Amino acid sequence: MEIIANVHLIPNIIANPYLIIDSDGLTLIDAGLPGSDKKILKYIVNLNRSPSDLKRIIITHSDIDHFGGLSALKKASGARVYASEIESDSMSKGQSSRQIKSKNFFRKLLMDVAGRFMKAAPIHADETLSEGQILPVLGGLRIVETPGHTPGHISLYSPTTGILFTGDSIVSRDGGLVRSVPRNTWDEAKADESARKQAVLGARIVCSGHGPVVMDATNKFPKV
Repeated sequence: MEIIANVHLIPNIIANPYLIIDSDGLTLIDAGLPGSDKKILKYIVNLNRSPSDLKRIIITHSDIDHFGGLSALKKASGARVYASEIESDSMSKGQSSRQIKSKNFFRKLLMDVAGRFMKAAPIHADETLSEGQILPVLGGLRIVETPGHTPGHISLYSPTTGILFTGDSIVSRDGGLVRSVPRNTWDEAKADESARKQAVLGARIVCSGHGPVVMDATNKFPKV
């Protein structure tokens, strides 16, 4: 699904992957659960591009629904992988950078069981990203450190297009935006701070890790 020219949401994947088309190739933001690589590669082929056109894969954080398909995508494309240092370290162990907190015994049991049967292949980033770094994507894609949901979570902002890719630091719900929900949040105070930080960037379009893309997003950021 094309959001604006050359920016696509790849549908029907848990944790939204976004594909950006530039003159030097394709950039993917997040890689879905293990097995999502097949849908992502099919989407690329349907755009009359080949897997080798995928040059960069940027991971916002190391939850399995965001980097589970990464190893297979890298093998198929040869793309370079980008993430923060903290999240890269966790990906290299095939795990999240924090444990999910849940006071609900049955929810915790379900997550523990799911974790035993669904694992991400360990993989490390080719390049680590930090605050203020700018990638040659969408006229300059700026790295915004947004810890809270996880310790090393990053978001990505394109001033040229007004698009903010928030991962799970901010997600869309009921036409609006909310910050990382408590049960999935490593540090709530930092999550609030990251939400406030993103609200003043001037983004007009928010592409989050879960939920629909939010257009006209200026006044829809969470009040925290």
